[in-house]
Amino acid sequence: MMNSEELRVCETDVVYDSERPIHLAYDETGDILEVVFDGVEATTAVELTDNILLRFNHERGLAVGLTILDFSLLARPTEMGPQSFLLTGLDDLPEELRQTVVKIITTPPVNRFLKVSSLYAPPAPRIPITTVEQLPALASAK
Repeated sequence: MMNSEELRVCETDVVYDSERPIHLAYDETGDILEVVFDGVEATTAVELTDNILLRFNHERGLAVGLTILDFSLLARPTEMGPQSFLLTGLDDLPEELRQTVVKIITTPPVNRFLKVSSLYAPPAPRIPITTVEQLPALASAK
C-alpha cells in the first residue's frame, strides 16, 4: 500500500481562448502527463510514439486526450532547442485514419501540447516528427 508521499499528482484545469476546458494531471512519481479534453467520448487510440498515446473520437474527428510517458524527459530542451521525436505510429495506419490523426494533432487543442513538423532529408520522403511542449500551467499547480 502506498502512503501519500509516494504518489505525487498535480492536477489543474486550463482553458485556451474559447476552446473546451482541458484537464491536466501529472503523476510526478511515474512522470506521466494525462491531458483530457472535455466533451467527447473516445472511440479510437493511436500510439504516436512509444511515449505518446492519442485518444480520439474517430467519427467526429475530435481529440479526447493524450497520455505522455516520461513527460519531463520528452519536454526537456537540449542545448540546441526542443527535442524531436519520430511519429512512428503514423507509419502503418490506413490513409484515411492517418489523415484524421494528422488533422487532430496539428490543430487545437492537441497542438497546444504537441508541435508537429516534418523532417526532410533527401532522398528520403518527409518524415513526421513532434516536440512536447513544456507546460507552465503545471508549474503553477504544484
